[in-house]
Amino acid sequence: MRQPDWHLPDPELQPEFYDDVPLKRLIAFVIDTVLIVLICVAILPFTAFTGLFFFPFLMMMVGFAYRVISLTNRSATPGMWLTAIEFRTGDGQRFDLGTAFLHTLGLNISFAIPALQVISVVLMATSGNGQGLSDRMLGTVALNRAARR
Repeated sequence: MRQPDWHLPDPELQPEFYDDVPLKRLIAFVIDTVLIVLICVAILPFTAFTGLFFFPFLMMMVGFAYRVISLTNRSATPGMWLTAIEFRTGDGQRFDLGTAFLHTLGLNISFAIPALQVISVVLMATSGNGQGLSDRMLGTVALNRAARR
């Protein structure tokens, strides 16, 4: 049997940590996608515009690096930072490189297999703590970020 996550807020006792997190994740995803597209467009001249022929692959590679680096540094992507959410591990810690890599890998696998992405979205929309499929597998959660003073 799985041990309870004592360091994470309980969605029933402290729902403010999870309020609107699925919607904020969607908004953050859109923001991050726009930023990734802009980065890829900026890279195109350095490929002598041959990057146009493999633009989806370029987007995937840049997006992977973008997410791993930003999740490792802040436990949130720039889009998540703007929507005031961040990821935490099962013991309440910020993401390290390994967790950021695995979480991003899970996201990319979900994109590659649409049924998994549908399952992930349904889980985020219906679970009390807004966990997607890769979140459940890794024991991670997205929370509303505490206000900075």
